[in-house]
Amino acid sequence: MKVLIVSDTHRRNENYFRAVERVKPDLLIHCGDAEGSEHILTNATDCPVQIVLGNNDFFSYLPKELELQIGPFKVWVTHGHNYYVSMGSEIIAREARARGFDIVMYGHTHKPVVNRQEGIIAVNPGSLSYPRQEGRRPSYIVMEVEGEKADFVIEYL
Repeated sequence: MKVLIVSDTHRRNENYFRAVERVKPDLLIHCGDAEGSEHILTNATDCPVQIVLGNNDFFSYLPKELELQIGPFKVWVTHGHNYYVSMGSEIIAREARARGFDIVMYGHTHKPVVNRQEGIIAVNPGSLSYPRQEGRRPSYIVMEVEGEKADFVIEYL
């Protein structure tokens, strides 16, 4: 199974469409800050799309958090702004572990991260619209699940 993980598109959806076309995912997860583009983003692909509420998603019906089962992995999806992710992934990873998750996916920082620590995989795809990491290239993550194994690759446009 191929999962496309994105975040922080902020109504600038051109790179989202490019990533969908490039990856052709089986599942798409958006970690928040779609800013009212939920229907456009959902209709841009033939696969299921899961989107959570970001700190800039005002007046939205989106859920604040999601719990998903992806293959053998229990996955928590949240934007992350309520878990101090701007200071690193340690706090959100500890919360994920306490809640019994294997993987936590979050956004907010606009910086891509795949961090494996103490049995938790913390994943942030960065931003497709306003990247903040060195080099400032739009980013997303492709998660490949095969059997009991999950691989994560940070991709850039």
